[in-house]
Amino acid sequence: MVTITGATTRDIRFPTSLDKTGSDAMNAAGDYSAAYVILHTDSEHSGHGMTFTIGRGNEIVCKAIEVLALRVQGKKLEDLVSDWGKTWRYLVSDSHLRWIGPEKGVIHLALGALVNGIWDLWAKVLGKPVWRIIADMSPEEFVSLIDFRYITDAITPEEAIEMLRKEEPGKAARIKEAEQNRAVPAYTTSAGWLGYGEDKMKGLLQETLSQGYRHFKLKVGTSLEADRKRLSIARDVIGYDKGNILMVDANQVWSVPEAIEYMKHLAEFKPWFIEEPTSPDDIFGHKEIREALKPYGIGVATGEMCQNRVIFKQLIVQGAIDVCQIDACRMGGVNEVLAVLLIAKKYGIPIVPHSGGVGLPEYTQHLSTIDYVVVSGKLSVLEYVDHLHEHFLHPSVIKDGYYTTPTDAGYSVEMKEKSMDEYEFPGKDGVSWWKTEEARQILDHHE
Repeated sequence: MVTITGATTRDIRFPTSLDKTGSDAMNAAGDYSAAYVILHTDSEHSGHGMTFTIGRGNEIVCKAIEVLALRVQGKKLEDLVSDWGKTWRYLVSDSHLRWIGPEKGVIHLALGALVNGIWDLWAKVLGKPVWRIIADMSPEEFVSLIDFRYITDAITPEEAIEMLRKEEPGKAARIKEAEQNRAVPAYTTSAGWLGYGEDKMKGLLQETLSQGYRHFKLKVGTSLEADRKRLSIARDVIGYDKGNILMVDANQVWSVPEAIEYMKHLAEFKPWFIEEPTSPDDIFGHKEIREALKPYGIGVATGEMCQNRVIFKQLIVQGAIDVCQIDACRMGGVNEVLAVLLIAKKYGIPIVPHSGGVGLPEYTQHLSTIDYVVVSGKLSVLEYVDHLHEHFLHPSVIKDGYYTTPTDAGYSVEMKEKSMDEYEFPGKDGVSWWKTEEARQILDHHE
């Protein structure tokens, strides 16, 4: 019997703005950050969860996690996980905290960190990675993890059970594939950041191509001339007829007419999809863009800023997207992601999670494995960015163009104590990087 005795939050920020890692048309200089929570217990185990931000405001999410974590203090892990759907509903049912959501924004980012922390704790107690807990469940157990409020018009629990049952016969073989690290092919964004010069971009594309990658994503949206130049360099490296796939990502900078017009001028580079062409809340806008670009063979993808299963329900059911990019901690953790996997499966939309951020590949490797092994039964791809993995105890690893399936117990985002101390904000004198002279160039510039 394990009881949660309390929670500690850590505001961890990595100075990625210095080398323009993560730079795109909307976010020129982000500092990859984690609003991090540690759930303490009366046992040897602790649960680690986080949500991703890009710097300032991370402290606000940490404060929200502290407030929300009071709802699980003194609770037995066994009681929380015995009816997960009910627990998730309980965690979003504090009426005062709902008022500053509901189920979106800062309070929902906090929920994602907390829920994922509980999953990490449970997985450690069971001695399994998170993906394996779910892979070992029956369809009925899987469905009981989800709060179906607001989505039964898209999928009912009964339909979900039926759908999962149909995938059961091939599940054992897919688990074997996962054990052989063949469940999750990777794609790379590492060469595609807007702040990188042409030579750096070209070098990184050649390097990742030689490592076995076949899908490459580039950021677009600053100027048509610059984008056309960068995309032609990319196509020079990866070719048009070698089985290599190009994707582009605008990070919400355009209005709907602008997105359509702009992408027509990039059609010759044959992108598989345009990601986040406009506001993440605009279902009609995404649908209009999708319909306008269909004759050009360009799909529409979004999801990293979709705040909950309700927005995803609309995007998918209304036919507004070709690719569903769930985020592991923008939504309310594992349970809400599972709800979206089911809706996407029903409507035939592939899952290609967002992983461009610290800790995100560590999380999403589990989610993509769950999607393949349990839900869709179809191989997809998963974003990989080669940044900051050295700070995690069990970092995600790519081999031969595939994610190495996690085998360690937990949800893979436990950070090294030394890294947390070194990049805590504002941090301790003589310990934190943020207290050094070097940090002034970010702190002074941002004030």
